[in-house]
Amino acid sequence: MGKHYKDPKLKIFSLSSNRPLAEKIAEAVGLELGKISISRFSDGEVKVNVEESIRGAHVYIVQSTSDPVNDNLMELLIMIDALRRASAKTINVVMPYYGYARQERKAQSREPITAKLVANMITIAGADRVLTLDLHAPQIQGFFDIPVDHLIGVPLLADYFLEKGLFGEDVVVVSPDHGGVVRARKLADFLKSPIAIIDKRRPRPNVSEVMNIIGDVAGKKCIIIDDMIDTAGTITLAAAALLDKGADSVYACCTHAVLSGPAVDRLDESDIREVIVTDSIQQPEGRHLDKLQTISVGTLVGEAIKRIHENRSVSPLFQEKFKLEDLSKED
Repeated sequence: MGKHYKDPKLKIFSLSSNRPLAEKIAEAVGLELGKISISRFSDGEVKVNVEESIRGAHVYIVQSTSDPVNDNLMELLIMIDALRRASAKTINVVMPYYGYARQERKAQSREPITAKLVANMITIAGADRVLTLDLHAPQIQGFFDIPVDHLIGVPLLADYFLEKGLFGEDVVVVSPDHGGVVRARKLADFLKSPIAIIDKRRPRPNVSEVMNIIGDVAGKKCIIIDDMIDTAGTITLAAAALLDKGADSVYACCTHAVLSGPAVDRLDESDIREVIVTDSIQQPEGRHLDKLQTISVGTLVGEAIKRIHENRSVSPLFQEKFKLEDLSKED
């Protein structure tokens, strides 16, 4: 552990979804994780016990609502309630991955807007702030009536490619759909590269069909960027389409490695050279993919927590990783 954070009223707790990331976040802040116990009754009910005083403390709870989504969400809500009843000064939810984010609008008649329901539950439970990373739909920030700090993973991904020498006019950053163009443009700005767009339609959930490529990819090293990789159908079809159009090689990157169902096998069998992801979602033990490279968001989130706690601007964090490390050295 490096130098210790100076304010004893700042506390960080980890729930079950991603303790390794929570440990990295706490280390970046200069704290030990708080002591809690999480157990389950025989019927599956969750019991949370905070094993230290948090009266008057500014508490940050680290919990990605990834698989099992409902269990992790319920665990978070119960923890918020426990902290509220134990007289925490502020309750700050650190949710690197926001589950249900893809249900953010009514695409068909009589559909729920579950991302809004989740926001309501977190707020009503007693949260004072949410700190999250690369929401599937940025407008989800507006579903909350409490402050939301929305970090982006693009600078960390960009730094990886810059270190590998993948930048400039020989590289094309590819958005797998029209909705991801803004994200692709941000990465392309860091890499000083042009962009291309894959025009596709999705006949049903988790099934995509590549239709056309807008942009010149022949002879180029292509980097596909998305906010998440779920079943990997979109990414692998996009990679095949790019190679068919004469691309030299294809890399893929995302912030959230959901990797459900056939995703690992699809990526392994694809012609994608590397898949670069962050540790916003903890991967199950035994899952192995040689081409998977993981970048930690621990320093980024830890620095954001310090800046929020000290009422400093969070906007300087929207830069390359090496600049972020320089910012940390200022403290």
